[in-house]
Amino acid sequence: MRIIKSEEFMVTDYSTIVLDVRRANDYETSNDIIPDAIWKDPTKIDEWIDSIPKDKEVVIFCVHGGSVSDSVVDRLRAGGIKARLIEGGIEGLKEEGGLVVKK
Repeated sequence: MRIIKSEEFMVTDYSTIVLDVRRANDYETSNDIIPDAIWKDPTKIDEWIDSIPKDKEVVIFCVHGGSVSDSVVDRLRAGGIKARLIEGGIEGLKEEGGLVVKK
């Protein structure tokens, strides 16, 4: 399954790696982050994909869970990484009452 719903993500355990793959401009201009999420530039995935463990679940998000998340999750899964994307991105998570904090 490629998608994780916001309500399911909110009860995910702490062994999951959470990657923020918003475009650099979107990340820099936003005041919101998901706690413990690690920002990775989606345009440089080939530079960082090998640093992602293949034995852990990875959840990624962008602004709205669209084309950026789709392309990154596809690339991660093709590389043998158990990756899913948050449906609706960080904005969808905020709408569902998920934990988002100020930078």
